[in-house]
Amino acid sequence: MTDTHTARTIVGIIGNVISFGLFCSPIPTMIKIWKMKSVSEFKPDPYLATVLNCMMWSFYGLPFVHPDSLLVITINGTGLFMELVYVTIFFIFATSAIRRKITIAMVVELIFMSGVIFCTLYCLHTTKQRSMLIGIMCIVFNVVMYASPLTVMRLVIKTKSVKYMPFFLSLASFMNGVVWVIYACLKFDPYILIPNGLGSLSGLVQLILYATYYRTTNWNDEDGDKEKRFTNAEIELDTCSYGW
Repeated sequence: MTDTHTARTIVGIIGNVISFGLFCSPIPTMIKIWKMKSVSEFKPDPYLATVLNCMMWSFYGLPFVHPDSLLVITINGTGLFMELVYVTIFFIFATSAIRRKITIAMVVELIFMSGVIFCTLYCLHTTKQRSMLIGIMCIVFNVVMYASPLTVMRLVIKTKSVKYMPFFLSLASFMNGVVWVIYACLKFDPYILIPNGLGSLSGLVQLILYATYYRTTNWNDEDGDKEKRFTNAEIELDTCSYGW
């Protein structure tokens, strides 16, 4: 029989693969920005938020914070690198005002993260204490990021259309949440369980909405520019919120 450690490793690897796919989901947007040589209506906010989220989870997975969490480090370290690439592309093609916003946000995030690391390492002296502090902070950040999928779901209910809620993204989100919930249960970790439990629930609700409103969706309907800009921005934040 497969022991718990081996099973957890296998599940974690599967979770890494699915999460990597979700981190790749903004690539079409980046290609579009690169071709247009402009960020157009897209916003850097979701990528900046995900940078901080990945930094927090990468720190959480370190041996002196939460031992035996290598697979948490691998996916969030990879995600951090990818999000920094996205932010860099944004910075290159953004206006001076947006560049200033990105610079300020990155400086604030680095200062905040430095403060968190300092307080964790010098004020807390056991991995249990460190895991609790960073774990709770990670849960809070993830819950805040789940506000975006809720906005998109509200739009689906309002318009009775799933045109702007990609099915495969919702499915991948659900699968990602379920896999990491299993990972957290194999060696109980409430700080991974809670946010991914919420993520799987969010994905499930989206799949239910998709099944409910698929037939009432007018796929050929051309919406106004204002609604398109709103929806594009929400989808971008929605996409980044699925990362982990």
